[in-house]
Amino acid sequence: MRPDPLDDPTEDGDTLLIAAQSGRALAQAARRAGLRPLVLDLFGDADTLRLAEHHRLASGRFGAGRLGGAGVLADLDALAALADRPPLGIVLGSGFEGAPDVMAALATRFHLLGASPDAVARLKDPLGFAALCARLGVPHPAVTREPVPDRAGWLLKRAGGSGGTHIRAATGGPAPPGAYFQARVAGRAHALAFLASGRGIAVVGITEQWSLPSPLRPFRYAGAVERARHEAPPLTPRMVARITGAVERLVAETGLRGLASADCLVSGEDWWLTEINPRPGATLDVLDRRPTPLLAQHIAASLGRLPAVEAPPVDAAATEICYAATGYAPMPPIDWPAFVRDRPRSGSTVARDAPLCTLFATGPDSAATREMLRGRAAEVRTLLDLTEEHP
Repeated sequence: MRPDPLDDPTEDGDTLLIAAQSGRALAQAARRAGLRPLVLDLFGDADTLRLAEHHRLASGRFGAGRLGGAGVLADLDALAALADRPPLGIVLGSGFEGAPDVMAALATRFHLLGASPDAVARLKDPLGFAALCARLGVPHPAVTREPVPDRAGWLLKRAGGSGGTHIRAATGGPAPPGAYFQARVAGRAHALAFLASGRGIAVVGITEQWSLPSPLRPFRYAGAVERARHEAPPLTPRMVARITGAVERLVAETGLRGLASADCLVSGEDWWLTEINPRPGATLDVLDRRPTPLLAQHIAASLGRLPAVEAPPVDAAATEICYAATGYAPMPPIDWPAFVRDRPRSGSTVARDAPLCTLFATGPDSAATREMLRGRAAEVRTLLDLTEEHP
């Protein structure tokens, strides 16, 4: 058996409720912070179950009322009842961006550690956010729900969507309910991760992101890399200062707290803020490598205290989602390599083109690390092929 960093989760510390579409990264960050995670998510991956003190599988999907607030509350009440003492609070991951009403209901029951429902409502309302950016002098692509004359210059997005799978080419007529059009802008994708106290921010790091298009999902998210300390930074100091200043103004206006990220497109001296993700996001594995656990800093920022952010490790780190080339119903038993995260359970179902697992790598620089990811993706494909041939 290969050594596995998830084999010995800590047993001490307070319990912490976690609710997300996929709770593994938050559960791993909680264990690193000395907390015992109580996880509600949609998948129940093998490593999530190993990390969680207790786990509950939700039905349906979070957000936009598709998994009603009453169901979420009942599931979380049941998880909290399993703990030996009341949980420290609750941390929300992906899935609640389009449901601030559900967040508000949760906040009446548990200590919400992160963005407030009001902050999320203001940051994830497409037209309201665009107006806020305009008032604060933050460059942001134009948005509308009205029919667009030049569809080639616009994208169709779902309000509160995440992961890029909800983005399509613009359609004719007005945007469907719950969706909006956003003008296409050129640039390379970057994300500024930051801790917010409701008044100010502390920059955690900058990641470069890339997508992996499919015929139905041309903008789906693939992965992100944080460069090694010795490499040239991905953005100039002037650009970082401009983006940081814009984010500071938005935080002061909305009262955003906790770990969050700003997605940007950068082209030369031009840049556009496409959205704020008011929660720990897909780069958590990449960023949580400093001496102080990042989730502990998230909790401190949520309480209004901005912690000092340490320098990143000397090496680069990257993650990439491995999408299923074929469907698995059921998933065969796999001896997953240690670099695989979000490991689907044997017997579970994974649809074709759905996320299969997440690959993690560190290396001497960003180019070598991304090359390592490519090799690891090939290793996983070979492992799956061999498993299918010799069940």
